[in-house]
Parts: sequence; C-alpha cells; structure tokens
Amino acid sequence: MLDEPRSGRLASWGNALLAGLVSPDEAAHRIADDDAVHRVTDLPGEEAPVGLTLALGRLRRLGAVGLRVALPVPGHPLGLSGPPEFNARALEAGEAVLATGTGLGLVPEIHEAGPEGGSGPDVHVEVVWHCLPVREAPPADVPSLGEAERELAEALRNATEVLSKLDVAGAGPVAQAALETYRARTEAKRHVLAPGYPPRAVRVLELAQRVGALIDIAHQAGSEHGGAVSSSEIVARGEALRPVERTARRALVAAYNSAVEERERHRD
Repeated sequence: MLDEPRSGRLASWGNALLAGLVSPDEAAHRIADDDAVHRVTDLPGEEAPVGLTLALGRLRRLGAVGLRVALPVPGHPLGLSGPPEFNARALEAGEAVLATGTGLGLVPEIHEAGPEGGSGPDVHVEVVWHCLPVREAPPADVPSLGEAERELAEALRNATEVLSKLDVAGAGPVAQAALETYRARTEAKRHVLAPGYPPRAVRVLELAQRVGALIDIAHQAGSEHGGAVSSSEIVARGEALRPVERTARRALVAAYNSAVEERERHRD
C-alpha cells in the first residue's frame, strides 16, 4: 500500500477531466505517471486499443458522469457491483474502475520489461485497461468519508500496537527502508488527489496511505525474523493486521470515490 493504485490515478484525474478542471492531455499524463504507456481495449465504438485521451473522451460521450474505484481481495469485493465476469477479472487484478452512467468498467493488465529486481526508469511498464460490462448498482462495502475517517483513527492505533509488539523500532534493514521511503514521500508533499476533491478526502487518503505503510512495515519486520518466528506467531500477526488492512482499503476507495458522491449529492 506504499504506492497509489493505478485505478486511483485513473479515477482521480478522470473525474477532474469530467468536471472540466483539467485538460485531456494533463489527465492522461497524470494517470500514466511513470508508466510508458496506457491503452484501453474493447471500448464501445473503437475497433482497436486507444490511448487514455481518446478513451476518456469516448467514456464521456457514452455518458460517464464519474469514475469509481474498486480494490477487491478474496472474501471482500470492495467497490464491485457485478456481474461475476467483471468481479473475477477485478479480483485477479486487485483493482478496477467503474464508469458511472455507462455500464462499463475497466480492469488493468500490467506488462513489465527490464532487469530482474529493477525499478524506476530501468523498468518499462505498459498498462492495458480491459473494458467490460458492469451493473449500475451501489458498489459493495464503500463507506462515507466520515465513516472512513473514524475507522482509520482506530485502525492507526491498532497498527501502532502491532508494530510495538513486533519491536519494529529495532527491526532489520528492509522494514527500516520501507519506513524511510514512506517518510520521504510524506515530506515531498505529493499531490495525492486531482482538483475537485473535498479537503476531507485528501486527509482520509493520506491517513489511509499512512496506515497502509505501517501494515507493509509490520509484514516486512516480521519476515526479517525468519526462523525465529513460529507459524502460530505468523498466523496471529496476519489476523491482527487483516482488519487494519481492510479498513485502510475501504478508506482509499471512499476517498477516490468522494468526488462522484459529492456531485451526486448536489445533483439530488
């Protein structure tokens, strides 16, 4: 959870474009970020895969009024609304975007090329978004921003408690590197959401990312103990972190989806 999901970037900057707050070129640039190229395939009205700029314009012409994020994991179809084929593809990818008003959803397929263990500019990343039919129905288990913020406060306390029990302060280099990476990103004050999102959504997203970082660090710290950690301790750690991780994912989805929820409230 140290990295923002590609579905989050697509929904965030796509919503800013739909609201007329950014240009198509800027939205496409922000969505792609460090990836080499993003394309959308099986889009109605297009016979071949198209780039993000054309795809977002096509979705708008098809009636898209907002983009929502789904971050499902086994046993938790967070943000999904069906049908089963789309849910299965989204679950396999771990993320998806639903284009409200079109009955369509997008699931990413990631292709990476480069040296083993490489990162950054050493890795060439291409993303293909597969367009599939979705049900126009309320997404599963997505909280309001207020609910997400309250749940995150408790989750942060729980994550901190787990870290204390794992003695992360004295953990090995992998966990410490993860912690330093998170701190560096926080200090850089990255723009975590596109224009048009309420300030509360920014707070919730930043806090969810912080909780997610603590979860990653806790997992890495535990793995560094190697054989010193029994199987029962590994299971106990996973059980302790699972509800915290679930809360963080729910908050991420609530933050990314809040621009759409806000517009729908004003329209009503």
